[in-house]
Amino acid sequence: ALFSDLSRQFSGAHDHIVLVIDNGVEPTPMYIQRLHDLQMNGFRIGMQHLPLNRIKDYSVVLALCDYLFLDCHRVDITKAKSYFLRNLPQLMLCAISVDTQEKYNELKELGGFHLFAGKFFRLPPVPMGEELSPLKATYLELIRVVNQEDYDLITAADVLGQDPVLVVSLLKIVNRMTINNGITSVRHAAAILGQRELKRWINTAITKELCADKPSEITRLSMLRARFAENLAPVFGMSMYSGDLFLMGLFSVLDIMLDEPIDKALQRVRVSMNIYNALVSGTGIFSPVYHFMKEYETASWQEVSRMMILLNLDMDVIYEAYLNSLRWYRDLITA
Repeated sequence: ALFSDLSRQFSGAHDHIVLVIDNGVEPTPMYIQRLHDLQMNGFRIGMQHLPLNRIKDYSVVLALCDYLFLDCHRVDITKAKSYFLRNLPQLMLCAISVDTQEKYNELKELGGFHLFAGKFFRLPPVPMGEELSPLKATYLELIRVVNQEDYDLITAADVLGQDPVLVVSLLKIVNRMTINNGITSVRHAAAILGQRELKRWINTAITKELCADKPSEITRLSMLRARFAENLAPVFGMSMYSGDLFLMGLFSVLDIMLDEPIDKALQRVRVSMNIYNALVSGTGIFSPVYHFMKEYETASWQEVSRMMILLNLDMDVIYEAYLNSLRWYRDLITA
């Protein structure tokens, strides 16, 4: 990838782009020259997964870097910070795998880090014991209805009709499907959409509403996981479960949406035991998909590569599945 035509791929300001390399980029003349050329073209360079016992070997590479990523779980981050501030002060140090408020506070107090990354920043802490608002209770009732096997379309339409926001959204969708016939009622609109598509739309639309008082990252993460998991269904030989995998991804942050533990949150909605087991205990037939999806979204390439080899997965197919989920989410929020 380093030797591809990066200037053509990134037509914007290169200094807004950080090319993150790891120890797969050896400190050889060929790589060093390429990194130098990229730097001269305005690209910024970051280094991750640096073997600390080979710092001297990588000294020339590090001299070309702007950022160094230090994993809290893999290195003694206090000693590493002291060493790099003393010997390579031009590097901006980034603490990654910061998963808790306590760890973040500790590192902030320690000082010396320019940036932080980790689960703590993507998923806010969950306050427990808060009562559900009446609106969220209605949404959960609707999810319970449509996630029953062979649910009743009229019942779903009647519950949906209690929320004007959802009704307007439904009518916008259905009106695009009908040219000559006017929509006479919510039940009529639901019937036009059909049982399967109504279920899918309700789960997606309500997830967006449940996230209304949460950071936008929660909505994005939920939607991307849903589509990515659905796209992975045929890759994992689970095409018949594509709808279930969509729900698994969609509800993977239900604990954040409802401000309660994931097991209790999932008990409020009717999901299959396959979904429940994967999200609560990481077990069952869906767990490999869920594990792979999370590792891919956090760029844990070592684990991703291990699973791809173990499960004989095609890299290009996985890549396209993820790109498709990004396009789908983009179209969803701009519709």
